[in-house]
Amino acid sequence: MKGFKRFLMQGELVVVAVGLVTALAFSTLIKAFTDSVITPLINAAAGGGATGKGLGWTINGQRIDLGAFISALVYFVVFMAVIYFVIVVPYRTYMNRRGHDVFGEPAATKSCPYCLASDLPKAATKCGHCASALDTADA
Repeated sequence: MKGFKRFLMQGELVVVAVGLVTALAFSTLIKAFTDSVITPLINAAAGGGATGKGLGWTINGQRIDLGAFISALVYFVVFMAVIYFVIVVPYRTYMNRRGHDVFGEPAATKSCPYCLASDLPKAATKCGHCASALDTADA
């Protein structure tokens, strides 16, 4: 059981899980947009026919269901808020207590004046891209 707990609490696993959940929620939003707005517009241009009621428009017998899209948008925002407050905040607190910073601000970087690489750690004394010596005052 201890090994399973260690596996679940790996930082990369939680980051991947949050990314996957975000992608799934976003895919729901995109699917609702295409099903409720894009497909009826295409069908209306082609002259197909189906009608509906609620918030939206009917063009050439095709329903643009704005209500369904707004519902999916609200679902996405609420779902992501729940993910943030139920998974991300407790996990960040737990990892901070263990001495690891997750989902925080990225480390400060500086640029190389020779090759213009901008992803060098602030304390770097040598560029990892062009091997030029860097002054600690370079930014």
